Amino acid sequence: MTEPTWGHLQQEMTAVLAGEPDDIAGVVQQLTALQDVLKCLPPMYEESPIADFNKLYTTITRRIYDRHQAGDFADSAFLNRLDVEFARRYIDALRRWSTADPATPESWRVLFCRVADTRLRSLPCAVTGVNAHINYDLPFALVATWERLGHAPDGSRQHHDYLLVNEVFEQEIPGLRRGYLVWWQQHLDRINMGFDDWYQNLLVELTRDLAWDRAQKLWRQRSNPTMTERLRTSFDTQTALVGSALLSPLCAFLQ
Repeated sequence: MTEPTWGHLQQEMTAVLAGEPDDIAGVVQQLTALQDVLKCLPPMYEESPIADFNKLYTTITRRIYDRHQAGDFADSAFLNRLDVEFARRYIDALRRWSTADPATPESWRVLFCRVADTRLRSLPCAVTGVNAHINYDLPFALVATWERLGHAPDGSRQHHDYLLVNEVFEQEIPGLRRGYLVWWQQHLDRINMGFDDWYQNLLVELTRDLAWDRAQKLWRQRSNPTMTERLRTSFDTQTALVGSALLSPLCAFLQ
């Protein structure tokens, strides 16, 4: 498949992706600027597959920033660094994709390559982005954070704050998800009386738990580049397979 170009937005996109925030506020600013560019991208504009995910990601990051500013986290330095490292991996994937870099992670490529696919609906695109960001990016973001601040075991203040982020998803995902639904899906959503909210919150918790476990595994192998690359490839392949399934016609219809 031919790699995409940002067309007349190439200069704007390059400028946005060149940013290197060093705190959560900077991440929010970069994601917001990115959304401003993405929503001008034809033929789908603010409903393009990448914009669908970026909108969700920006909202969640804003809420985390609000709670960070309110002092809700026990280890604010950890949350700040993790948020920065997390965003860097998404931005780096977009930057690589923009230059047709073959090192673009497959887990992101499955979404990016559909940027102009008008057959896709918003919800499966957003979920595919969440899949790539949590299942692939998050373990490496955790390791990068631990390398800078120190490794955190289960039960630590860092782990507690990591789990506290689940509350942000629990509060924000239902409203965001309903915003992606067409009228008949909204009707079914009312009938099932919150079941979709329950299982999607559970899915977020399980995938973030898996990301923590993967990060612990990467940490134990950090002095072994061969094993680290083997794990990276495995995580990328597995995540890409899930992403491809999420964008398949059957899964897209069910979401």
